[in-house]
Amino acid sequence: MAAGPGDGGTDDVRWVEVLGVRVRYVDLHAEAAGLPLLVIPGHTARIEGFAELAPRLAAEHRVLVLDLPGSGESEKPVRRYDLRWYEDVLVAFLDALGIDRAIPVGGSLGGNPVLRLGHRFPERFPRLVLWAPGSAWTARPRLAKAIRATMGRWSFWPSVRIQSRYWYAPAFPGRARGLADTFAYYRRVMGPGFVAMYWGLAADQVGHSLFAIAGEVEQRTLLLWGDQDHGGGMGRGVARLHELLPDHRFHVFPGARHSLEAEIPEALAAEVLAFLREPPGPPT
Repeated sequence: MAAGPGDGGTDDVRWVEVLGVRVRYVDLHAEAAGLPLLVIPGHTARIEGFAELAPRLAAEHRVLVLDLPGSGESEKPVRRYDLRWYEDVLVAFLDALGIDRAIPVGGSLGGNPVLRLGHRFPERFPRLVLWAPGSAWTARPRLAKAIRATMGRWSFWPSVRIQSRYWYAPAFPGRARGLADTFAYYRRVMGPGFVAMYWGLAADQVGHSLFAIAGEVEQRTLLLWGDQDHGGGMGRGVARLHELLPDHRFHVFPGARHSLEAEIPEALAAEVLAFLREPPGPPT
């Protein structure tokens, strides 16, 4: 499910080449002690969507937020987009900045590589933070294959119009502006690379399930969910991850929907920072 990025600005924008792609990122509180936070945007989301959350997290940690290839202002090559390549991009991004270990943080599609990176590189990612992650459902590889084979620019807007109903709670004051800003952003960056990214990542998330690896994740994990977020069966999927993750804390935000970083950035940051202050302990 796509996350609805908001509108905001930052004076900390930087650029780096990662696996041959020019990537935009911000680096906040770089002098902070402790492990940096690698904030991973959702499907099509961008740095601006974290303008309220990132500074709050940076009160205690170095915070890195990037536009993933195909999204935001980063380059948008026409290529095959999939979750494994995004994982490789994120690891290469940390390598380019000389960072050996970090804590990945993300929701929607961004929560998907959080768990996948933790499973793939447990020594490099010692704690994990995710909310309402993509692939919190049973894998449907045939549907994924059909999406890759048939979907294109003509089907983008109908898909987004449907998904956007689930991004924000109806009572969220910033809902109308968030949707308007996001749709304007889509119109501006629309092109072959953006479309390839959109359907490639949609297909790969449909074709895989986090349920297959959740029980093997070793690290202490924070799993978050807004109790109004039921698009695509998200409530059931998060409940299943809650059953499967061996060592985690589960927190539910009443009245919130999918885009927690936009709807409730203060409450989200407080929960994340409290979790990161915890010493290692038994599962709860």
